[in-house]
Amino acid sequence: MTETKDKVIVITGASSGIGAETARVLAQKGAKIVLAARNEAKLKQVADTINQAGGTAVYCVTDVTDHGQVAALVQFALEKFHKIDVLFANAGLMPLSYLRENKYHEWDQTIDVNLKGVLYAIGEVIPIMEQQGGGQIIATDSIAGHRVSPGNAVYAGTKYALRAIMNGLRAEEGPTKCIRVAMISPGNVSTNLYTGSSNPEVQKSVHNAELNAGLVTKDIANAVAYAIEQPGNVEIDELILQSIHQKG
Repeated sequence: MTETKDKVIVITGASSGIGAETARVLAQKGAKIVLAARNEAKLKQVADTINQAGGTAVYCVTDVTDHGQVAALVQFALEKFHKIDVLFANAGLMPLSYLRENKYHEWDQTIDVNLKGVLYAIGEVIPIMEQQGGGQIIATDSIAGHRVSPGNAVYAGTKYALRAIMNGLRAEEGPTKCIRVAMISPGNVSTNLYTGSSNPEVQKSVHNAELNAGLVTKDIANAVAYAIEQPGNVEIDELILQSIHQKG
């Protein structure tokens, strides 16, 4: 197993949910964590919790839909720790609605965060990892990247596209550049990812999914840690996580 200790890991969407829990789990294993999200108060809280427990975490307020801010995040990480071993591109949105509702603004936001935000981060870290002689890029995909349900067509569309991007990245950077590429694809997880819908039918569907999530954020954090800890010659293409225990 590869040691997580002293690895520099940049995590987007790190102020809550999967990102925050993954930061805590990896910090406990000795990683140096760079937290990124838009909410400074929540970022500071996560960083303080990690540092008070004896770990190492810093944060940089970042809107992943702004390329300049993503570039600044990567430079911040380099200034603090002089390298980036792992990028965990985790920031995501999941506003749900039927296509006939024409939620154009929500569609734009979802595409900007779930796709452009990941692409901006990938683009900024690739040259650094190539110069270092290796690294790892992990993205939070979803079971929605494998199947589509009513109300999540746009969200699922971004996750299908993300799989294509990550598979392309692996083909380009894996064989000769030694950059490992992994996707973590959970089923329903008890988080605050869902950002709302005015449609009662969609609301009911999501409410039922949340009640029966089965997975918690630590399950996903442990999967990220597993992908990082594999030997350098082992690449985890994708981990699909689903609960075998349904609550309710």
